[in-house]
Amino acid sequence: MVNCVITVKNPTGIHARPATELVKLATKFKSTITMSHDGKEADPKSIISLLSSALKAGTVITLRVDGEDEELAAKRICEYINNLED
Repeated sequence: MVNCVITVKNPTGIHARPATELVKLATKFKSTITMSHDGKEADPKSIISLLSSALKAGTVITLRVDGEDEELAAKRICEYINNLED
């Protein structure tokens, strides 16, 4: 299992467009991926789950990835969120 902590830096957070791209990225991996913040969990392979978690600028997310491609999945998802700009 790989864990990493990421802060959403994008001023508008992870809204519909970046959430859609994040889902496309996450579904490329076989690993189980979970994002959590403030006691809530979201599945980044589900657009509904991502949008309902209201990931705003400054939100600190714990990303947990478990599976055969966990290292690559964690790296790519963390990079995507860290580099996200509107």
